[in-house]
Amino acid sequence: MDLGLKNKSVFVAASSKGLGKAIALEYAREGALVTIASRDEEQLRVAQADIAAATGHRPLATRMDVGSAADIQAAIAAAADHYDGIDVLVTNAGGPPQGGFGQFGDEDWNRSFELNLLSVVRLIREALPHLRAASSGGRIVNIASTSVKQPIEGLILSNVFRAGIHALTRSLATELGPDRILVNTVSPGRIGTDRIEQLDRKRADELGIPLEQVQAAAAQQIPLGRIGTPREFASAAMFYGSFANTYITGQNVLVDGGTVKSV
Repeated sequence: MDLGLKNKSVFVAASSKGLGKAIALEYAREGALVTIASRDEEQLRVAQADIAAATGHRPLATRMDVGSAADIQAAIAAAADHYDGIDVLVTNAGGPPQGGFGQFGDEDWNRSFELNLLSVVRLIREALPHLRAASSGGRIVNIASTSVKQPIEGLILSNVFRAGIHALTRSLATELGPDRILVNTVSPGRIGTDRIEQLDRKRADELGIPLEQVQAAAAQQIPLGRIGTPREFASAAMFYGSFANTYITGQNVLVDGGTVKSV
């Protein structure tokens, strides 16, 4: 299938590692002109070299803290200037801390709001003029979590603000449809990233059991019997942010091996 991505300008936020890096890699494999962004400049350079080695396409790398409005503005401007526009925006950010309602004060809520929801608003706002000007119409992919459909125990900050991301997606799908901009949320379940291992280690420590036991128990809850790979998730995210997708917008796509049972 031709995804229509060759020489399209694609901006992927929080892409020095994990799901963001995997998404950037898949876009580069399709011949897109990729910009990767992260606040960790050392890891960003490693990701840039890894993607170039794997695909032959060296992405533009720009430092960006998704919690900083100024950084977002500068990074989007750099990508648009370098590639003469932006056709696809992938919003993404690291997950907020684990914990229940009673563990967090105002500072924690405000920090998580800025990191996980306001960052999406800011990224879209800065990219929107370029997406509107894109010759084939624009694409926005917002990375969230299966907690959009089914809250995850012990992740209240994520549950609240990831749901807000999809509310934004649904609203923008209506508002931006006349501009030929398609907007979708793609939500990972258990995908094999450092973030999932970190959460599993914390759970193992709390229960006093080996990490492997926690991971095995989690895999048993997935109908496919295993956790997903970053590439499996990235391939799905890339399709919804491609030009092979011409009529799907406002949706929340779960990439979770069938874990969430809601209709």
